[in-house]
Amino acid sequence: MGLTRTNELSKYSLFALCLKQSKRLLKKMATELEELIGFLSSPSPPVKKAAVLIVRDFTGSDEGLQSLGKYSDVVLPALSRLLPENKEVSEPAAQALVNLSQKSDVTGKMVEMGMVTFIMDSLYKKDCGIPELLVMLLVNLTQLDSGIDSLLQVGDEKMHGLHVLKLVRSFCASSSDRKEDPFEHVASILVNISRKEAGRKLLLEPKRGLIKQIIRQFDSNSLVRKKGVSGTMRNCCFEADNQLQNLLLISEFLWPALLLPVSGNKVYSEQDTSKMPLELGSALSIDRESVTDPEIKVQVLEAIYLLVSQEAGRRAFWSVNGPRILQVGYEYEEHSKVMEAFEQIGSLLIQEGGVDEEASS
Repeated sequence: MGLTRTNELSKYSLFALCLKQSKRLLKKMATELEELIGFLSSPSPPVKKAAVLIVRDFTGSDEGLQSLGKYSDVVLPALSRLLPENKEVSEPAAQALVNLSQKSDVTGKMVEMGMVTFIMDSLYKKDCGIPELLVMLLVNLTQLDSGIDSLLQVGDEKMHGLHVLKLVRSFCASSSDRKEDPFEHVASILVNISRKEAGRKLLLEPKRGLIKQIIRQFDSNSLVRKKGVSGTMRNCCFEADNQLQNLLLISEFLWPALLLPVSGNKVYSEQDTSKMPLELGSALSIDRESVTDPEIKVQVLEAIYLLVSQEAGRRAFWSVNGPRILQVGYEYEEHSKVMEAFEQIGSLLIQEGGVDEEASS
């Protein structure tokens, strides 16, 4: 009995010793981490470069992110100050910030410290060598409502929408045909901001013409761009109940973007295409590369559903022979979720069919 008790005491003593050593180790690590973060502001370029590379690598693990997250008030400003520097320093700094912005609590602090405006300023400096990383950082920051508000410049009447206008211009001016497409992920930013009513209203303002520019990017070879455009269109169509006329103002671009992805593989007859506007009928009267991504198809079908939920939207849909396109597209469809989206529209059109048939006759 006494022997057992001695062993138990030994176990407890060993545990206490291990705990004490662990605390010392953690304290030492914390001190070393603080020193490392301090080196990010070193006046010595080699020291600064070495420090930012270590910090960047540190953010590559969950443990590293968790540890650095505790020092976010210090590490975030230190890293952001490196963004305007030469690429060998700014690139790892931006990579570290992108990794850190995956943690929502850290992302919130980034927004609070004005990171969105700082990124936009850095992005449009003449010698910016890391546009793609800065755009990716904005994607993460606009996952939060506060980040969206910051990008929209909510509350600033003079500057409202300027950031978004710049990003849309860059998105549309850059080409996915090039080897590098630094503004490709603006597509995801547009999806994020269009989740909020303020974002949708900004994109749909006729004077700005932003949604018209965005829709044209649906012809891109980039799947990221295509998904971004279809997701943005779908979100904007949630405003169909009060902004339908603004949506229909761009119908020459809107209907092809929404209907062509779900039109099936068939070359349409002259009888079918004669009832369509020229840009839609021409595209359907020839062989074409079909959209295969089910996510894009579901998004455009949901957008169509939102439009035809309004009487004027249904009339516009019938006027481009939309029901025939969906009929053919449904025959060629095999994906269950896409078929469900087709059927949802079909049910609505049947339910409201009396009005629409009368309108189209």
